[in-house]
Amino acid sequence: MPIPIPDGVRVDVQGNRVVVTGPKGSLSREFHPDMKIELDDNDLRVYRPSDHRHHKALHGMTRALLNNMVLGVTKGFQKKLEVQGVGYRVDQQGDGSLMMQLGFSHSVRVAPPEGIQFEVEPRQKVITVNGVDKELVGQVAAEIRAWRPPEPYKGKGIRYLGEHVRHKAGKAGKIG
Repeated sequence: MPIPIPDGVRVDVQGNRVVVTGPKGSLSREFHPDMKIELDDNDLRVYRPSDHRHHKALHGMTRALLNNMVLGVTKGFQKKLEVQGVGYRVDQQGDGSLMMQLGFSHSVRVAPPEGIQFEVEPRQKVITVNGVDKELVGQVAAEIRAWRPPEPYKGKGIRYLGEHVRHKAGKAGKIG
């Protein structure tokens, strides 16, 4: 399935290395040497050398990664995290980093890596992680969530927006 390249996006293919540049930024990645990547008019195509199982898997992954690169430099990616719990809150610092109070004896500071921006909604309970690299956005969101994953008894912690956490009943009295 060809990947359409929208206006304003430039793709450079140099052997196994592909550089995609667009209005939101630039991404580059090295792909497996067995996969053949070609630029035809305004389409990007991936070809595999055989129908071997390994090559089929590489073909699908390469195509998905290229498509995510094109989408990232045009639209960008974002993940939203929700902070729940009494006394849990998030503030954004002047340098773009996050300062979180998560029930520890100290505040937790998270600095954004290059290519990632944080946004905090006014009520200090929703964090948005923005960037052009889908893999990096997901990784940073997972690292923030790992500071205080949602717990099943009271539901306190950091969760993805819309994530459902099953609640447990807690201690039950003795039977008998």
